[in-house]
Amino acid sequence: MKKWDLNNASKTIQFSVALLTAFIGGSLFSLVGLPIPWLLGPLAALLIASRFKNVKLIWPVSMRNTGLIIVGYSIGISFTKSSLSDMISHLPSMLILTTLIVLVCVCSAFVMSKYSGVDYPTSLTSSIPGGLSQIVVFAEEMKGIDITTVTFFHVTRVIMVVFLVPLLIFSPIFAAKSTNDSSDNVIPEWSDLFPLIFLFALICFLAARIGKIFKLPAPYFLGPVIAVAAVGLFGLQGPPLPPSLLDISQFMVGGYIGLLLKPEQLDNKRKTLLLALMNGLILICATIFFSFLLTQYYDLSTITGFLSLAPGGMDQMGIIAQEVNADVSTVTSYQLFRMAFIYVAVPPLLRLVLKLSLRKKDKYSNVKTKY
Repeated sequence: MKKWDLNNASKTIQFSVALLTAFIGGSLFSLVGLPIPWLLGPLAALLIASRFKNVKLIWPVSMRNTGLIIVGYSIGISFTKSSLSDMISHLPSMLILTTLIVLVCVCSAFVMSKYSGVDYPTSLTSSIPGGLSQIVVFAEEMKGIDITTVTFFHVTRVIMVVFLVPLLIFSPIFAAKSTNDSSDNVIPEWSDLFPLIFLFALICFLAARIGKIFKLPAPYFLGPVIAVAAVGLFGLQGPPLPPSLLDISQFMVGGYIGLLLKPEQLDNKRKTLLLALMNGLILICATIFFSFLLTQYYDLSTITGFLSLAPGGMDQMGIIAQEVNADVSTVTSYQLFRMAFIYVAVPPLLRLVLKLSLRKKDKYSNVKTKY
């Protein structure tokens, strides 16, 4: 058998085992009654399975992207003219609260740098709750930033948020009600999708590809959201998705996230993991506080306020918002604004910090050489 055939067979086995492991995790979480079982179950199962040295698992990025397109479509159909008007009225609070969250990150990064030995540019880059891919790309472009530490911090925070946020939302703090109560809502059926879903599938696929070309943050999620929302505002509304299809999309995304964390690449695993968890916890506590301020000013539920500010990925927060019947258009709007703000405003800040840090090192080096 050729080497190419052996490699393909090996990858097929690794993917099949990953699928089976993820399905078992989702089934167990669903059986126990944990929140968002088909996102958290595969995530947890693959995170645990991948820790065994002899186990090699793969999860194609194309599968995650397909899941994100489905989620993006589902959130896109929730945007209406009234939700767009609400989004515009929220712009001042978006700016103020996003700025406050960034300031919390700046301060926590400073404290973490002082007591951990991690240089401040790396610490700050690790703390900013932006999109993982954008932050890692930026870290790669800047000399002097530890990319492995940055990646580990962001992946740890995303996994931590995806686990903790549902548990918090279903706790007495928020007293969320599950959307599984179908007494007031008609549950969409698979037959209701056709034939209109074919047109929207094409729109979503093209929007995702165009978003990728124009380097949108999370293009496979944001592209469909923008395209479907725009089409809906012009009068063509897409059919709602059945819960089972949303479960499949969560399965596709959860499996990918579960295989992201790779602690074996770190030098000081225990210390770095502890710092990453503390950093994530500080951000979550800060956003809980800010979310209560937000709900005092606007007529929003505490769940919607929290998910709008939670330091997770925009796509993951959108999935959770759907599950707990939050206002998904508001959640997505706030998450999108924060991502855009961080994408535009944070890189210059990080460059300034890195320049000052390097200047300080050079000055210290010159003084040390002199004496």
